[in-house]
Amino acid sequence: MTDTTNPLGVSEHSHGGDIHVPASKRDDRTRSFTPADFPVPNGREEEWRFSPVRKLSDFFADEATDARLRIDADLPAGLSVEEISLEAAQELGILEPEDRPSVVAANRAPVVTHYSVPADTELDRAAIIHADGQGDQMTHGHIVVSVGANAKATIVVEHEGLSRYSELVSLVVGDGADVTFVSLQLWDDGAQHMGQHDAIVGKDAKFKHIHVTLGGDIVRLNTNVRYSAPGGEAELLGLYFADAGQHLEHRTYIDHNSPKATSNVHYKGALQGKDARSVWIGDVLIRPEALDIDTYELNRNLILSDGARADSVPNLEIETGDIAGAGHASSTGRFDEEHLFYLMSRGIPEEVARQLVVRGFFNEVIQKIQVPEIEDVLNERIEEELSRSVL
Repeated sequence: MTDTTNPLGVSEHSHGGDIHVPASKRDDRTRSFTPADFPVPNGREEEWRFSPVRKLSDFFADEATDARLRIDADLPAGLSVEEISLEAAQELGILEPEDRPSVVAANRAPVVTHYSVPADTELDRAAIIHADGQGDQMTHGHIVVSVGANAKATIVVEHEGLSRYSELVSLVVGDGADVTFVSLQLWDDGAQHMGQHDAIVGKDAKFKHIHVTLGGDIVRLNTNVRYSAPGGEAELLGLYFADAGQHLEHRTYIDHNSPKATSNVHYKGALQGKDARSVWIGDVLIRPEALDIDTYELNRNLILSDGARADSVPNLEIETGDIAGAGHASSTGRFDEEHLFYLMSRGIPEEVARQLVVRGFFNEVIQKIQVPEIEDVLNERIEEELSRSVL
């Protein structure tokens, strides 16, 4: 599978069905609810080599804090919320954490907040959960979302304010369910956010996960998907805009452990300003039992100024030859001057033309959220980013 659409004129590579084995196999990593099973990272580990580890020491400390985010939730009928224990969360079938910050968050969160949708229930509107940081304190959180068989739900979590926030988000998607989960990082300058989002997808279920990261000084988010039965569909979408000094890191992992499943990963980022940094790592593992699956991952980065850097690393491990398709593509580059010339030749000023290209670049992901109120917020925030642009 080779991606041929490239309106930005950036360099790109794509592999269809080949095997790219990373330096350490993705499935070799520790999974546990016990913090002691995870040593404190030093930055030389494969999973931490792109991250500013020295600035994140508080996230690795297995210490309780009193800080919490202020939560303001607008929940539709049919979605219930309760506080449960970590043991009760494990009984729901959540996946185990895969790095030290997430396991510390799971154990040090004051409570586990459980949002649940019963089987055969369709929410008539999106659930909006606003999480507001209360200052520069270390804060731990654990959210569990469970959606019953043949239910349908959209849940949006907005993060704003100032915090050093470490979270574990655990999603259990029942057989035949249709779930969209949106996480918005709209933090103030100075905020730090580390999170692991895990989903277990049931038989013939549909799961869409969307990360949008526009704020915060350091944001590092992992999204992991595994299947509990054949026929599941997973779509992971991401959008990020890094300004000067920001480090925005997103990692995805699709564990194809079941037959006849599909996955699609599509992340887009723009960067501007000195030391603006983005990292995207996409891992896909196709196990021997994952027969007749189809997977594809794509990351595109648009560099808007000198001094910005984007790292993009797709990894594909294939352990069976009996698959429908597998591929990945990655691209990083600047504007296509011919595209700009085309717009300017129709009377559009150069600065406006460049902004139009950026808006169009992001619009593909924003439209897939399908929550008009959230789309409006994101369009406004991107306009703010562009108003500070050094295009």
